[in-house]
Amino acid sequence: MKTLRLFALSAFAAFAVASAYAAGNHAGGHGHDADAAIGKPGVASKATRTIKIDMTDNMRFTPANIDVKQNETVRFIVRNSGKIKHELVLGTEKELKEHYEVMKKNPEMEHADPNMVTLDPGKTGEVVWQFTKAGRVDFACLQPGHYDAGMKGAVNVARSSSKHAAE
Repeated sequence: MKTLRLFALSAFAAFAVASAYAAGNHAGGHGHDADAAIGKPGVASKATRTIKIDMTDNMRFTPANIDVKQNETVRFIVRNSGKIKHELVLGTEKELKEHYEVMKKNPEMEHADPNMVTLDPGKTGEVVWQFTKAGRVDFACLQPGHYDAGMKGAVNVARSSSKHAAE
């Protein structure tokens, strides 16, 4: 009886972990731990600029290269003008590639992270982000096949000349 109970508990625990993983509540880098490397979720009322980004079924973002200043908070208004689901995910190239591999194995995974927006055809959403470090922040669509087709871009973060740049 003890063995059966232990087996049942083990099976339930494995199911719970698998369910959380499939629902997108997993570690593995698409925002939480890596936020420091790419910035942090922004406060909409502090956005200094709005940038519109279009996602299309030709697997491209328009624009694909964006210039911002260090510590700038940007509101990205993202539109899916295609006929299939697309997403915009901010991250380092390494974490985007890792997350993409997970997405290829779990294409129905859903997320709700501040560094991303997933949109059905014809829908519009937004990401508000503060770019706290100078350098490059990548973005990509991690829907299966889209990253490999070239659906990616970059935010070039220019170093702030302000003495408060580290804040």
